Amino acid sequence: MPLKAEVIPNLGAAPTASDIILKFIRESIVDGTLDEGEPIRQDDVARMFNVSKIPVREALKRLEAEGLVAFQRNKGAVVTSVSEPEIVQIFEVRAILESSAIRFSIPNMTEATFERAQAYCDAFAQETNVARWAELNWQFHSCLYEDADRPYLLSMIRSVNDRIERYLRVQLSLSSGQETADREHRQILDLCRKRKVDEAAALIHAHIMRACESLLAHRPKATDKS
Repeated sequence: MPLKAEVIPNLGAAPTASDIILKFIRESIVDGTLDEGEPIRQDDVARMFNVSKIPVREALKRLEAEGLVAFQRNKGAVVTSVSEPEIVQIFEVRAILESSAIRFSIPNMTEATFERAQAYCDAFAQETNVARWAELNWQFHSCLYEDADRPYLLSMIRSVNDRIERYLRVQLSLSSGQETADREHRQILDLCRKRKVDEAAALIHAHIMRACESLLAHRPKATDKS
């Protein structure tokens, strides 16, 4: 009996040990499990995944390229901290990229897009677990950009969001950020439904920069002692 090639998994596409470790460490940084300045000990990670240090180093080097990890003398890999000027610049880049993405996307949006975005919007508004807010916020935003058919642009937006997601959780939880974001999400979605490209792009830009202002107003200062 001939083998059916369509049911054979593509092992070449399977995630490597480095991919799995990278995902684990990235999520630990984004969700706040690993704090700013905290060392990431390669030996500990290697033991945790029962691998050599080689895939761990590969993962950390890729995270360094993403700006989430830095290598310091006598410390090794540590979780990066982001200064307020850097946060502003990251939000500015995010606002530019996402307002461009929505312009490409709106002409191609379908009713299915609107329904998915509405579902994410409703889930975000009803969620009481602070740890889920940033994830649902990303799902709503990224859903609106997928119809742009610009995978490289969406990848860049994802990378920028990863740099600041840990801070968004602070902003959403220490201010009325969830309520404000929910209101503006619904306004953005309404403009998308009406195909108002310029207005939607302008609101996306303002929405992101207002989140930046709120974050800076509520972010604990480096000199604060707890």
